[in-house]
Amino acid sequence: MKIWSTEHIFSYPWETVIKAAMRKYPNPMNPNVVGVDVLERGLDAHGRLHSHRLLSTEWGIPAIVRAVLGNIQTLTYVKEHSIVDREEKKMELCSTNITLTNLVSVDERLVYRPHPENPDVTILTQEAIITVKGVSLSSYLEGMMAMRMSANASKGWDAIEWIIQNSERENVPLCDLY
Repeated sequence: MKIWSTEHIFSYPWETVIKAAMRKYPNPMNPNVVGVDVLERGLDAHGRLHSHRLLSTEWGIPAIVRAVLGNIQTLTYVKEHSIVDREEKKMELCSTNITLTNLVSVDERLVYRPHPENPDVTILTQEAIITVKGVSLSSYLEGMMAMRMSANASKGWDAIEWIIQNSERENVPLCDLY
């Protein structure tokens, strides 16, 4: 098991970042996400927005991983659940793979909040637990996956920035959350 975590600061208010995060896919920085289906979305009794989505992703599997695990499928699915709390100014997003779970599990958690010292910027905390199962090189493969997660995290941050900047440049408002 490998635990990975990072933080990122967006130079935008929480509301702006959350609206962009909800529209994150598709984007040119993450072409591996080939589909997003909203399975369910609604408000709970406390006014929090809950969304359940299914992401379809196409991953290029590194040659070393294919050599160890065999010729595995590259189209994978991820289930995602997010909760947006406007009162608390917090968005929490949890995702986990639902494909290849006999070989690997990746459980990721992202939390967006206004920065405690500057409410005009947003802090994102990301963490993941990566577990490769049933192979002798699991620790090595988990480390490789953590490095890939770091690279993909920065692409995700760039995507949110890109959505915000394009919305501003084209003078198109980001949609309301609810």
